Amino acid sequence: MKQRVITAVVALIIFIPIIVAGHIWIDIAGFALGLVALSEILIMRKKLLVSAEAIISGIGILAVIAPQSWWADLPKFLSPWYIVYLFVLLLLLRTVVSRNRFSFDDAGVITLSMLYIGIGFHFFIAARAVSLVALLYALFIVWTTDSGAYMIGRKFGRNKLAPHISPNKTWEGSIGGSVVGTIVGSVFWYFFPVGHLSLGVMILLTLIFSVVGQFGDLVESALKRYYGVKDSGKILPGHGGILDRFDSLLLVLPVIHLFGLI
Repeated sequence: MKQRVITAVVALIIFIPIIVAGHIWIDIAGFALGLVALSEILIMRKKLLVSAEAIISGIGILAVIAPQSWWADLPKFLSPWYIVYLFVLLLLLRTVVSRNRFSFDDAGVITLSMLYIGIGFHFFIAARAVSLVALLYALFIVWTTDSGAYMIGRKFGRNKLAPHISPNKTWEGSIGGSVVGTIVGSVFWYFFPVGHLSLGVMILLTLIFSVVGQFGDLVESALKRYYGVKDSGKILPGHGGILDRFDSLLLVLPVIHLFGLI
């Protein structure tokens, strides 16, 4: 517990000034977090971080994460997604020149990882570009849902939510976490509005975002269970890896964008 607290304090000391400063600092943070998260999946997949596939996917995920404004001067025949597709083609070519030591399955896993992680951190940057309040709204939903689920589940949890992938999670904790996340997120929105929707609609949307965040957690739990690891990485002592800390946010931010709030 002491290690977790120390890591959390140090991380917040670094993280908070970055999200407050925004601009190039949030871009750098999004790129760095995305690269580390991708490397965690590569390691789970037992791929070297100095391999051709790691370099190709690393540059590819930077293209996915890059803010839309960075592509403003592209020629008309190019688009950001076409450029990303070129990196997918390189991964497919890698299956040929490696004589299947790098397989089609490997290419599929890495491509999906580029999209899963890259789009999540793309909207991490996009949310801050809208406003600090928009990013904080998403963060408060995720953080309070997670904390509420942990505390309520620990106190009242009886019925397992998804024992095959995350045996410690319970329905009681999940429901309690969403209630806490919805209340805190809605109160935050009331005092610091994001978008121009009514309070009733925003309460419903905040509940949806809270539930989506829990699915993000479960998706990453399923990934770790498949590869037989406890944590996605060790970069955050006591907390695991970047995927362990940002799993919920990677799904919540794109869904918030879907409703036009970022």
